[in-house]
Amino acid sequence: MSRYIESDLKPFSAHAYHNGEFVKVTDEDAKGKWAVFFFYPADFTFVCPTELGDLADNYAEFQKLGVEIYSVSTDTHFTHKAWHDSSETIGKLQFPMIADPTGQISRNFNVLIEEEGIADRGTFVVDPQGKIQIVEITAGGIGRDASELLRKIKAAQYIAAHPGEVCPAKWKEGEETLAPSLDLVGKI
Repeated sequence: MSRYIESDLKPFSAHAYHNGEFVKVTDEDAKGKWAVFFFYPADFTFVCPTELGDLADNYAEFQKLGVEIYSVSTDTHFTHKAWHDSSETIGKLQFPMIADPTGQISRNFNVLIEEEGIADRGTFVVDPQGKIQIVEITAGGIGRDASELLRKIKAAQYIAAHPGEVCPAKWKEGEETLAPSLDLVGKI
C-alpha cells in the first residue's frame, strides 16, 4: 500500500443512519467480508447525491459479490436521516450512512480536509482481513463511477482467490490474467 495510506482498517465506532434507524457501526462490522468505505464531502450538495445514487442503483451487484458499502461524511446521523427523507435519490440508499462529525474516521483514512472539516472524495476497498486493497481519491468536482468500482473489486477478489496471478489494465471478469514470471519480462 502507499506510504501515505495505512494498509489496515483502523478501529472506529460511529452512529449511522441505516434502513430507517439510527445504528452503531464499528470497524468490526466490516471484518470478515469485503467492504467499501465511500467518503464524500457533505450531505445536501451536488456531486455527492449523484455518486450515492449510482451506488444505490448498483447495490445489488455489490451484495452479490459479498461487499458492504459504508458511505461516510462529517455530517451527523441526524443530517443523514433528514437528507434521506427529503431526497428521492438518497431515499434509495440501503447501505449505512456513517456520521463522522469529529472527523476521526476521515482522519483514520487520511481524507479529512482539516481546514474545512469535510472529507475528500475517497474510496477504500477493504478485504475480509481488514487490509485496504484499493484506494482512490478524486478532486471535489469529479464524481466516481460505481461500475468501475465493481470492476476493480472483481479484480481484487480474483487475485485474492488466485495467488500468483495479476489482472492487467481494463481486466474484466472472465478475461485472461497474467502470471508474472521471468519469461514475461520485456514481452508485454
